[in-house]
Amino acid sequence: MSKLKELTWEHHKNAERHKFAKLLMSGKMPKELYATYLYNQHPCYDVLEVIGMVHGLMNQDLRRAPAIWEDFRELWTENTDDPNFKKPFVAPVVKEFIDHIKSIKDDKQKIMAHIYVRHMADLSGGQMIRKRIPGSGKLYDFPKPIEEMKADIRKNLNDDMKDEAIIAFEFATKLFKELSTQIYDEDNRDTANDPFKGCLLYTSDAADE
Repeated sequence: MSKLKELTWEHHKNAERHKFAKLLMSGKMPKELYATYLYNQHPCYDVLEVIGMVHGLMNQDLRRAPAIWEDFRELWTENTDDPNFKKPFVAPVVKEFIDHIKSIKDDKQKIMAHIYVRHMADLSGGQMIRKRIPGSGKLYDFPKPIEEMKADIRKNLNDDMKDEAIIAFEFATKLFKELSTQIYDEDNRDTANDPFKGCLLYTSDAADE
């Protein structure tokens, strides 16, 4: 059995300690902020999952991108059927992640490391988050028992995935940081494309990195 969880534990905990992750678990997540988070996650999941399915690493049961988009559409106040709808802020790390995944698209093992980090999180902590976030939380609905879905992921893991899994955790943490900058740090806000212009949310969370 792979020890990938233990090998990447500290990086996993670093992501969980971030103030944005704490806000996800707080039950105080504003609807538009969570929609913005989903909008940033959608293209990341989509490119990863398409490549993962090509390699036979996952199937439609595990695929999350369509559910993420449904959750976003439910929460975003603009009509997303209108091609000119006002879109949320997009963190720079989204393009960085997509470019990285495309650069490793032929490396089945590295792609699996990213699937492990993202989808195992949805099957684990995500099941607690779903009770605390706005909307239906379809992202966290799976068609088979959770433990069965986890077993499907674990069978493709090995310890050599450690380095790429750490990179995956670092991407997740960077997204948290970049979204948080838009909320907590007025001096570095991209106010031209910030749906939370003028908002300073949960300063008690902001003080805890």
